[in-house]
Amino acid sequence: MEDITWGRNPVLEALNGTRSLNKVLIARGSHGKVNEIAAMARRQGVPVQVVERQVLDKLTGGARHQGVVAYLSPKHYVSLEEILKNASDRNEAPLILVLAGWEDPQNFGSIVRSAEAAGVHGVIIPERRAVPLTGTVAKASAGALEYLSVCRVGNLSRALAELKEAGLWVAGADAAGSLQYFEADFTVPLALVIGGEGKGLGHLAKICDYLVRLPMRGRVGSLNAAVAGSIILYEVLRQRLGRPGS
Repeated sequence: MEDITWGRNPVLEALNGTRSLNKVLIARGSHGKVNEIAAMARRQGVPVQVVERQVLDKLTGGARHQGVVAYLSPKHYVSLEEILKNASDRNEAPLILVLAGWEDPQNFGSIVRSAEAAGVHGVIIPERRAVPLTGTVAKASAGALEYLSVCRVGNLSRALAELKEAGLWVAGADAAGSLQYFEADFTVPLALVIGGEGKGLGHLAKICDYLVRLPMRGRVGSLNAAVAGSIILYEVLRQRLGRPGS
């Protein structure tokens, strides 16, 4: 079974990534960066086919594909051990993002983009009630999905318990948190748990070692989950940049 991804940046990152590409489709009459992508694919031995733009419209469900679609091998999920090894290989304190109840592909892609940019070593998602790693996610992540390890588990509670046993602290993002996010020590080995839109952490809040919140001064009571998560991830990065070996 193949995956598809679309858009100039996602296809370019797929060509630069580790997954095998089976075919690249470009819209007839394309020019500029799309033709550069096609030339790069040909140099790598990937078949390139020129098709009518309507073919790409149908493949992507009318999404903004920018004239290019790629067929590639399915995203390979990794184990918890492999994510921890990613951190060890980089000689860094583990930073793992745990996403509970994320079902919107745009939000998922957005947080994946921020996670990869902030140096997250891997993302954990549940097998059920989680958005699949579709082309929409890849497009929303601007290609970052190609570089980020993803672990899919049957039970998030059990996964968090395993991470605690491995020496990680578990922090949850919650409006009822006792700490403002910049008050927490994020230089420690960390698993950050963020709930999906309108769902929150649910029972996972009780498993977290502590909860952090974002201060809200305006009339809006909360932020989009991907935005809130990105803010916290960059606070983690800010703190770690000040510590040798982080």
